[in-house]
Amino acid sequence: MEARTLEEIKKECAVCGKCPLGKTRTNLVFGVGNPHAKLMFIGEAPGEKEDLSGVPFVGAAGKLLDKYLAAVGIPRDDVYIANILKCRPPHNCDPLPEEQDACIDYLRAQVKAINPGIIVCLGRISAMRLIKPDFKITREHGQFLRRGSFDICAVYHPSALLRDPAKKDEMLADMLEIKKRYDAIK
Repeated sequence: MEARTLEEIKKECAVCGKCPLGKTRTNLVFGVGNPHAKLMFIGEAPGEKEDLSGVPFVGAAGKLLDKYLAAVGIPRDDVYIANILKCRPPHNCDPLPEEQDACIDYLRAQVKAINPGIIVCLGRISAMRLIKPDFKITREHGQFLRRGSFDICAVYHPSALLRDPAKKDEMLADMLEIKKRYDAIK
């Protein structure tokens, strides 16, 4: 089966009624970036700023992610950024399993359309869904695995770094390794 285009997937997402979150969103937060990116970042769900703008990672956590990308020399325009959920959970709660289940096929279709060489899970929830259910972010961050045609790893979610700045050096080390691998496939 041929991969659908991002625009086709987005149109389908825009009218989704698989879970109640579509009724409470301000905007669909589908994804943003290079549709041919070799590096894709996947978070868990949009927050308030993302819901208002329709763009993932534009709030404080997004600004911190931008700083890490700049620090290692990866232009944000070169990557693709998405979330598992395309609609904001109430009060920025962790996405419920049934909400993730409702959205996961959209994310899979995005990955297939983009065909990145590297996927980076932003945070524990994304890693638990995409890498393994018992993923431990403090122990396993920055460790790459091969899945099909791409390498995948998880790093701390930028919002976790805002709450616990002591982990920022570990994040920088992980981002430097991501940059090294990214340069090898560009």
